[in-house]
Amino acid sequence: MISENLESFAGLPVADFATSGTDATDLPPADAVAWRLACGWDDERPFEQLWREFLEIVPADRVRAIVIGSWWGDGDYDTVRPVFDLLVESAGRLPALRSLFLGDVVAEECEVSWLQMSDVTPVVEAYPLLEELVVRGCGYGSGEEDPLTLRPVRHERLRTLRFESGGLPADIVRAVCDSELPRLEHLALWLGVESYGGDTTLADLAPLLAGGRFPKLRHLGLQNSEIQDEIAAAVAAAPVVAQLTSLALSMGTLTDAGAEALLAGQPLTHLEALDLHHHYLSEKLAQRVREELEPSGVEVDLSEPQEVRRWDNSDEEFRYVAVSE
Repeated sequence: MISENLESFAGLPVADFATSGTDATDLPPADAVAWRLACGWDDERPFEQLWREFLEIVPADRVRAIVIGSWWGDGDYDTVRPVFDLLVESAGRLPALRSLFLGDVVAEECEVSWLQMSDVTPVVEAYPLLEELVVRGCGYGSGEEDPLTLRPVRHERLRTLRFESGGLPADIVRAVCDSELPRLEHLALWLGVESYGGDTTLADLAPLLAGGRFPKLRHLGLQNSEIQDEIAAAVAAAPVVAQLTSLALSMGTLTDAGAEALLAGQPLTHLEALDLHHHYLSEKLAQRVREELEPSGVEVDLSEPQEVRRWDNSDEEFRYVAVSE
């Protein structure tokens, strides 16, 4: 569950641009905040009008970061494609834009698995100086006419790329692996569950785990997965780990089996941080992880331990990722 809107993004406080008729003198400096644009359920003004007002009132040529919130106003969960079209159309007016968050929507507004996305490739291509891109949503409820899509791209400046999803399509993972991102330092993929479209396999991740694809990569997150144990075992022998300073295998269904495989693999003591929060480890195994890594200076996050659930006194065990619906 994603319960709160962003308060900061790209190192800047988030400021809402939401009031029709806002005077420029009432606003913070254009480059001092990350601007959030959203149309709530009670907002009769369409997103396009909000966007046009923003570009007219705020000195657009100084805007460094933009956060796109809900865009459907008093309508249905419409596709985000018109919003993407506006971003592409306005690229020439936003030369300083370096960070973009698409889909700062909380569960109360729309569950992440039903948050409809579209083809993000034109947006990436329209901003060659973009350094950070976050995409939340997977479009599970949008049907097949306009799903979340990414074509392999070459982008010279992108440093941070994150997909937050309750079910990330394998096509997205493959497109990321096939992209040329020579400056990429931070990559996080919330893989989600199969029932919400998360069909990524270890084979899809293999080019990424092999290393060398992104020479500057220092943080890798393969998170929120129902195959977290299998991912941990694959990471244990993955060449890419040697170039990392931080690794996140959090938010998923990691159990003792996955953690044991991780510890039995290549050394992790070169890492600065290992994020395993929201896990299903026993206290004994969690303590072993701490004892083997923390003395070497690795900051280990084992917060949010989860309990295995059973229904109606059944022996069948259920484990849940942190974000699915």
